[in-house]
Amino acid sequence: MKHFYSYSLSVFLVSALLYSPTGTAQEKTTYLTAAESDPVKLGWMVGSPPPPDRILHFEDGSFFEFPALRWSVAHMRQFMPTVNVSRGLGNAIPLSVDLRTDIDALKYVPLGEKKAITWEEGLQKNYTDGILILHHGTVVYERYFGALTPDGQHAAMSVTKSFTGTLGIVLAEEGLIDPSKLVADYLPELKNSAFGDATVRQVMDMTTALQFSEDYADPNAEIWKFSAAGNPLPKPKDYQDPKSYYEYLPTVKKSGKHGTAFGYKTVNSDVLGWIIARVTGKTVPTLLSEKIWQKIGTEQDGYYSVDATGTPFAGGGYNLGLHDMARFGQLILNNGVVSGEQIIPKSAIADIRKGGDQKAFKKANYKLLKGWSYRDMWWITNNEHGAFCARGVHGQVIYIDPKADMVIVRFASHPVAANGANDPYSLPAYHAVAKFLRATK
Repeated sequence: MKHFYSYSLSVFLVSALLYSPTGTAQEKTTYLTAAESDPVKLGWMVGSPPPPDRILHFEDGSFFEFPALRWSVAHMRQFMPTVNVSRGLGNAIPLSVDLRTDIDALKYVPLGEKKAITWEEGLQKNYTDGILILHHGTVVYERYFGALTPDGQHAAMSVTKSFTGTLGIVLAEEGLIDPSKLVADYLPELKNSAFGDATVRQVMDMTTALQFSEDYADPNAEIWKFSAAGNPLPKPKDYQDPKSYYEYLPTVKKSGKHGTAFGYKTVNSDVLGWIIARVTGKTVPTLLSEKIWQKIGTEQDGYYSVDATGTPFAGGGYNLGLHDMARFGQLILNNGVVSGEQIIPKSAIADIRKGGDQKAFKKANYKLLKGWSYRDMWWITNNEHGAFCARGVHGQVIYIDPKADMVIVRFASHPVAANGANDPYSLPAYHAVAKFLRATK
């Protein structure tokens, strides 16, 4: 049974976390187009106070129902408690800009279709809120739509996992985490849970065997209890279940044998976030600030949503600006170097890029991601360009193409959570622009 307290974060978490391998029934629904659902034109939250039919609420989940979510993803801090990721007090490192006018007309054929569309048409298909392309470290393309502005921030959804995974492999390369050790060696609180006999590496690559469903169409799926635990709102007096992320994680049960199959389960990211906090004595947001955000010349602070105890949501709670997400992508592309300084170990990037177990990944049956793998909470395409990416539902992405020396970052608010709905218009577009930039320099 879903109580009222679970609705707000359940709507948010399930949408923000889920990556469905086969898509959902949502995809058959007819939605307003990107132009028709423009959040600015619809006037969400405008006025003092806004009209009753244009006010969005956190506690009832209305803030994350389409088309309202197109406004909310760029204003998450107005709905929930958060913790800051400081950029520090130094000056931002300016991004060099040399915008091109020929990318919008670039044509490609979407997956499963025969007729080519333009890059610009694809942006509307994917309900893009903001997109930026770096080529050789220079901004060659940048556009904004809907509620997002250049100085705004946007929910990164499960792109957050790749930030967590990056911190994890950095600490491993620094010797603070041993991926071959059991999770219980670092977190004895999880000894009797599914994670007790899993290795940290299995958590980082999501090859743990967990009884944990993220099928939000199933009212009995474990995701509902996880989201209820993470909900920062006061719980009813008769509530007996976990009241925070750290209370929930020890309850996860095992199903199968660890290390045999890839299974995209958000709780892995929150376990890794807990390990990071335990070995460093610092929260994920604090460590991200100190190791990366203050060192790569960011323009803005970022922020994480938190549960009732202030624990950051390491699996999907990060919000940041588009420029700064591009800076992070460029850091990874540059093997951890910024302005000649080695910010994070080159060996950490090499570990990400080598990819994970393709046989284990294949068992997850991602029909549009054949030949891919997963490593350190990054998605590895294994294509001829060696591209890899961070992915979040509703269309969030950091796409890195080493051969083209290109980074694409995108925020979006697609009405369907599962990336299977936007991948047909995204994956071939990324590869097409990479080849185009290589050919035209």
